[in-house]
Amino acid sequence: MHFAPKVTLNNGVLIDTLGYGVYKVPAQDCADLVATALDAGYRSVDTAALYGNEEGVGQAVRAAVAAGTPREDLFVTSKVWNDRHGYESTLAAFDESMERLRLDYLDLFLIHWPCPDQGLFIPTYKALETLYAQGRVRAIGVSNFEPEHLHQLLDACDVVPAVNQIELHPWLQQRQLRALHAELGIATQAWSPLARGGLLDDPGLALMSATHERSVAQIVLRWHIQSGHLAIPKASSAARISENLRVFDFALSTAEMDTIAAMDRGQRAGSNPNQVN
Repeated sequence: MHFAPKVTLNNGVLIDTLGYGVYKVPAQDCADLVATALDAGYRSVDTAALYGNEEGVGQAVRAAVAAGTPREDLFVTSKVWNDRHGYESTLAAFDESMERLRLDYLDLFLIHWPCPDQGLFIPTYKALETLYAQGRVRAIGVSNFEPEHLHQLLDACDVVPAVNQIELHPWLQQRQLRALHAELGIATQAWSPLARGGLLDDPGLALMSATHERSVAQIVLRWHIQSGHLAIPKASSAARISENLRVFDFALSTAEMDTIAAMDRGQRAGSNPNQVN
């Protein structure tokens, strides 16, 4: 069993550098795959109302706790979806997520997308602040927020987001946004850390893969770790789930890190945050 090192968020809460993401994991498979991930050593699981699999995540987490894993060692993230923005609607959406998860508390709750055309992410975040003040969630944050969204949020709200979860990989390195995170004390968490698999055929990464006798996925995840990102890769097989966690016993050279830095081409595998509503 392998474990990811933990880092401290801006409110003192610990989070794993590498978690298991369940985007597009079918609801009927989710409990088994999360159980497989927990057995492999993952302690952080990322879900969302949109994914339709919160029940499976909760089932696997409750089973792990019943089998002896302390609940405080596990870290569960969920997110409020775009059609529930607004103060009261977000509070209700959180209650619904918790009913599906059947957990006593949530470790991290995020706004899934800023939906700037709706103009409601500030009252939505104020609802997250209320949940945080009530102790129902240990940390709050955002996902897919651009610099302008973060500035608007910080001008109107009191709690600095602990995390901004963004699309981030060698083809989309988001340097300006990551620099702002560092300035504000916000952890950068990468979704689609492998560009939805698009990077797996890259010839430059294949050379590093051969040098280190590691998979291309492991090379990219190692780049994330050495760059100071959190990451939540998704995998659907026990072998790949375990493989993705074995990235803490080797290191990329400075030259290799520079090579990956030069791969940035501003290419998204997902949506532009300013166009999602």
